[in-house]
Amino acid sequence: MTPSLRRATGRSTPLSLADRLFSTGEDRRTARLIEDSIDALELRLAVETKFTGGLVDVVSRYLLDAGGKRVRPILAFLTAQLGDGVTDEVVTAATSIELTHLASLYHDDVMDDADQRRGVPSAQNVWGNSVAILTGDLLFARASALLAQLGERAIRLQADTFERLCLGQLNETIGPQDGEDVVAHYLRVLADKTGSLISASAQLGIIFSSADSSYEEPVREFGEKVGIAFQLVDDVIDIAPSDEESGKTPGTDIRAGVATLPVLYLRQAAATDPNAAALLARLTPEALEAGGDAADDAIRALREHPVTQRTVDEARRFAREAIEALAPLPAGTVKKTLIRFADTVVERTS
Repeated sequence: MTPSLRRATGRSTPLSLADRLFSTGEDRRTARLIEDSIDALELRLAVETKFTGGLVDVVSRYLLDAGGKRVRPILAFLTAQLGDGVTDEVVTAATSIELTHLASLYHDDVMDDADQRRGVPSAQNVWGNSVAILTGDLLFARASALLAQLGERAIRLQADTFERLCLGQLNETIGPQDGEDVVAHYLRVLADKTGSLISASAQLGIIFSSADSSYEEPVREFGEKVGIAFQLVDDVIDIAPSDEESGKTPGTDIRAGVATLPVLYLRQAAATDPNAAALLARLTPEALEAGGDAADDAIRALREHPVTQRTVDEARRFAREAIEALAPLPAGTVKKTLIRFADTVVERTS
């Protein structure tokens, strides 16, 4: 069965995610607390992306103003409900996490030579690689300064997370070693690049709301597995048909030479299946570079191939494991909403 995934129109907003998490009308008090916390976060982000004025501030706010789901802060605000709620320290930690994520986008787009991000031209496409890289560095520095206000525990967690972010990017760039399982390597890259920051968000909500420390490991594991599921869904969304409003070309990652999980599965199939081998040959960056109907047909064939459904199934497996990790948490609004969070990740279309 071919997965039915289309890109949503318009830019994602944090409140649209919160609405989905609390869409049943239950637990509205928690929903209001989360929404109020998002408002506080946006105000803090506006302050923390001001530096020396002029073009520096314009570039620093560029991707922030372009939108974003604020997935990581929402997760921190949610896990904080297991303790004293969203304290000033939780807002500071969430701001730092979002700035870290924002900084990584500037760097990722340079490494991937991306044309667009969040529906606008990428920063390096507008101002060049040097400005984009230095802006990412500047945002990383500001994120570190914020967490330094929260003490050694926050600094250590941020340092460990930043190390994993860099390792994930480096291992993705270098590729698997000879004889290494390429799928296992890819999933480890996703755990480092995406899962680490999401899990840190969940942990910071526990730590700085003074919640029971026994909750930290369950939410850490939840965040890491949800992060992997999130990225696997991105792999499928990448080859989804484009709508007129988004204008994004299907298969952007594959055209750039990124071996996403559907492609890795196709490579495995190609060893014994001539049809899979023929499709794989049509999906090389060189074959896709010319564009046109031939390239579009190759991306469409990948979308309809069983390897794409297999990727969807793998995303759902990680989401299930994330939910299972929540077993030690007390029953109630937070646990129910985290489960809904995992379900929302694998159901999303943008």
